[in-house]
Order: sequence, then structure tokens, then C-alpha cells
Amino acid sequence: MSDEFAGRTVLVVGVAFAGAAAARALLARGATVLLTDRRTTDAVPSLEAAGARFLGDLDSLPPGVDLLWVTPGVPPNHPLPVAALAAGIEVIGEVELAWRLRDAHAAPWLAVTGTNGKTTAVRMLEAILQAAGLRAPAVGNVGVSIIDAVTGTERYDALAVELSSYQLHWSSTVVPEAGALLNLAPDHLDWHGSMGMYALTKTKVWDSPVAIGNLDDEYVARLLAGAESRAQGRKVGFTLNAPRPGQLGVADGVLVDHAFSPEPAELIRADEVRPTGAHNVANALAAAALARAHGVGAGSVREGLRAFVPDPHRNQFVVERGGVGYVDDSKATNPHAALASLGSYEHVVWIAGGQLKDAPVDDLVAAAAPHLRAVVLLGADRAKIAAALARHAPEIPVIEVARNDDGAMTEVVAAAAGLARPGDTVLLAPAAASYDMFAGYAARGTAFTAAIDALAVP
Repeated sequence: MSDEFAGRTVLVVGVAFAGAAAARALLARGATVLLTDRRTTDAVPSLEAAGARFLGDLDSLPPGVDLLWVTPGVPPNHPLPVAALAAGIEVIGEVELAWRLRDAHAAPWLAVTGTNGKTTAVRMLEAILQAAGLRAPAVGNVGVSIIDAVTGTERYDALAVELSSYQLHWSSTVVPEAGALLNLAPDHLDWHGSMGMYALTKTKVWDSPVAIGNLDDEYVARLLAGAESRAQGRKVGFTLNAPRPGQLGVADGVLVDHAFSPEPAELIRADEVRPTGAHNVANALAAAALARAHGVGAGSVREGLRAFVPDPHRNQFVVERGGVGYVDDSKATNPHAALASLGSYEHVVWIAGGQLKDAPVDDLVAAAAPHLRAVVLLGADRAKIAAALARHAPEIPVIEVARNDDGAMTEVVAAAAGLARPGDTVLLAPAAASYDMFAGYAARGTAFTAAIDALAVP
């Protein structure tokens, strides 16, 4: 057990899921733990009983603090980390703390990041590792707390770790066994400040013996090509094209590994990958590359991908009503994800809108226009999407739903159903975050499904 934290005074900023796990781990290692949050969360009473002290909502550092722990959502310009760094006090986050809490028998990490597809890829990886007979849960930004995973009594063979840019920003010494970067597109720019800073944060996943990147993503491919100083060992690319030596790819409709085998090894047919869509084939290639880097056989990759069950609200077919298919991709919370989803269907009545987080939408709309039958918009930034549609697809019918109460999605889905023809797909792929109207993307997807159930369509 690490004694790095014994006797230190640590201020934990954010006392929800991750913060509670961090506070428990720090208390167990002899740290003096101070807690701050805008509200008294459910975890506070038990943490106080264990010896922590809750200070309420702070905007300045209390005296004596020599380490700041921040929950993943705390941005770099927050007053507490700004003050800590100015005072020479180290700031760490959930993933960095978990890495430092590992013991000598800790399981290796296989890490996934990217703008989109992280959860799908890491769940695919989990399924592959478990098909190989390994105890290997998905952790990080999905599944169980990564802190609880490394400090619990259960021993694992590997950890499939989903890492957000928020988590990577506050990490400095993490070295996964292999790390994959799925894609890069403008997202969370209000948090990181610029696309350059966002991308730089994402490439921390390549501080690993095996750096894996998407060669079909121009930004990722360029960064991977110049990553010699970051990658400590080999670089492996994946592509939807036929792979060259050192790559994974798709040849004659089959996913093939030409990086971890002397000769190309067939993995699984592309049409067997679920969810459907080229972007999910790319996710499967990334998961396969990470598993193969850990020594998993091609047969286990095939078995795991066949057994994989996608999480809800990710390009999820809901129902066919009146010859129209309804698909819930509420997890498409940025333009890059929405474009991948839109490209999976020929004729779409697109439901979009929410909080764009400063992400531009003109490229999305211009690229998606050939697939669009009509568009129904909702949410805080719907006018920005409407303006882009007027510029790039003025012939496409657009309906804006201004209301933001519980009945909004019912009105949205009814409008979309009225615009759809048999053979069309009504697709919820909002290209935006959901918190302007919903508790999260899952709540938005659930509202979409409920609104479909309410349709008077045979």
C-alpha cells in the first residue's frame, strides 16, 4: 500500500461518485481530507464519519493544503486549481490518483480515448478480454470507479480504461500498457480553451509502450506520425482500408490484424460488428488492437466482438412504425458523432439540437445534407443549426420546437413522424449536449422512445 499520501492535507474538489471514492482511498492511506462542493452530497455524512471535514462551497484555498484533487468536470480555469498551481501545489484528478494507488501486483491498463466512440470501444475491449478468460472490467469514465478498481480486494488481469479529456488533463504519470486514440473533432472547447489544447490532452493516452491511432482521421494520423517523442515503443494504426504491415484494417469485408501477427490474421466479418456503421467498425479495430497488444488471440477477438451487446442510446434501433425506422443515438453529443450516425442511413429525418459547447456545425450540415429528408430542431442552440441548414441545405424542410418542458420531445417526434416517408429513418443524433433540457443523454433518449410509443401510427 502506497504511503505517498500519509500525513498530507488533501482538498477534494467535488464530492460525488469519483470524489467520494477518492476521499475514501485517501483517508485509508492516512491523509487529512478536506471536502468542498456546491452542495452537501449524499456521500458527505459517511465521509465525515470516517474523518473527512466538509467545508462547503469554497472559492479560495484553505490554509495547510498541500495537494488538490479535482473531480473530472473541474476546468483548468476554476479558481481552486488556478490558485493551487500558482502556489506550487500539485493538482491531480481521478485517473492520476488511481495510478498512484496501484500496488506491485496491479493489473495493466489498456486505455481508450477520443472525441467519440470511447464507451463502445472500451465495452468491446472488455468483451474481448473476457472472451479470452481474463478478469478485465471496463473502468474509468464507464463501469466501476477506477479508484475502487485499483484499491479493492479483487484481483484483475487487466483493466479496460475509458479516459475522457477531462480525466487526462489532470493526469501526469499514467503509463498504460497500450493506449488508443479513436478520433478528434471539436468538442469541449469551452473547457479546454482551444482545439490544440484539447488534442494535446488526448495524446497523453500515447504515453505508453504501444500507441494506437486511427489512420482515417486526418488529425489523429498526423499526430501519430509525429508522436516519436510521446510513444515509448511501437506505433500501430488502424484503418477501414486494407491494412499494411503494422496496421489493422478491413480487407474483403473482414477485419484483419497485420500488426501483431507475422502474417495477416482474420478477426471478424465487418457486417457482424454491432452497432452498425463504419465508425463502429473502427471502434472494433481499436478494441482489437488493444487486446492484441495484450497478447489476446484472434479467436478471442472474434468471440468477444460477436458476444458484445452495445450500451443503450448508441445508434440503437428502437422500432419500425408505419414503414419508418426510429433510431436513438442520443449519445451523439457533438457534431462529429452526429455525422458518423447520419452517414449510416440513406434517408433521414434528423432530430438535433441542445448545447453545442462552442462546436461549429457548418461542416456537419454540409456533409449530412445528401442524407436529409427533413430536420426537427430543439434545445438551446437550435438556431445555430437552423442557420447552418439555411446556408448549406436551404431546400430541406426544417421545424423548430421552441418549448423546453416535458412535452417537448413528444412534439418533436410527432413532427418528425409527419415529415417521414416509408423507408426513411427518424434519427435522434442531436450533435449537442442535453443538459439544457434533460438530466443527461440517457434521459433524452428515454424521452425519445416514450414519444415514439405515444405516436398514433400503425
